[in-house]
Amino acid sequence: MSQKLTRRARAAKAKRDLRYAKSKDRKWKKADSQKKRRAAKKAGRSLTGKDYDHKDRKFKTIRKNRGNDGKGTKKEKRK
Repeated sequence: MSQKLTRRARAAKAKRDLRYAKSKDRKWKKADSQKKRRAAKKAGRSLTGKDYDHKDRKFKTIRKNRGNDGKGTKKEKRK
């Protein structure tokens, strides 16, 4: 379900999200994930419904790869 935001808040969120997506760390993670995915497909692994988890360094279901394995992100170590 999408967030119910005002037009101004939606624009501000889009700007924040884009800045985050273009950060050096996110660009590296995206490129690394794509590289690992191509290699796994080439090796014959089934990746339907899976994402690469950079913390655990393995492919997980999309559901398991969100929100710090179900523990949430509030207490997650910040860089």
